[in-house]
Amino acid sequence: MKIQLLLTGKTRFPFIREGLDEYMKRLKRYTDFGIRELPDVKNTGSWPRSRLIQEEGRAILKVLSTKDYVVLLDERGKEMGSIGFAEFIDRMHQDSMKSLVFVIGGAYGFSTEVNERANMLLSLSKMTFSHQVIPLFFIEQLYRAFTIIRGTPYHHG
Repeated sequence: MKIQLLLTGKTRFPFIREGLDEYMKRLKRYTDFGIRELPDVKNTGSWPRSRLIQEEGRAILKVLSTKDYVVLLDERGKEMGSIGFAEFIDRMHQDSMKSLVFVIGGAYGFSTEVNERANMLLSLSKMTFSHQVIPLFFIEQLYRAFTIIRGTPYHHG
């Protein structure tokens, strides 16, 4: 199963990039995983929020395949603990899912069209985080999920 994390915008902080690189190395032992960063929408200074959301949505939809199982990381989504997330990942694998795509939207969320395309909404926490740090939180949880599935000693829950 191929797993992809799709981001709107570039990761700007070096410490986040370092963490992502570390967990990507670790994940290679378990799965085919990649991060795809969509370019920032340009010249948006005078745009209303709704137009920015629409443009980001178009960029997201453009790179999704009809075969992708799409999970939006969204504060309104389903919450699950680390073990529940591991069970979800394992179920996707057992169901022979070919492509699982997790999407982190821009600062203002997702367009209606992207929400309609999604197979699932997933919340990482009831807290609100900057969309710059969410990729690191997510990739750590994905790594943790695989260690739970494989029974390796990373998770101490």
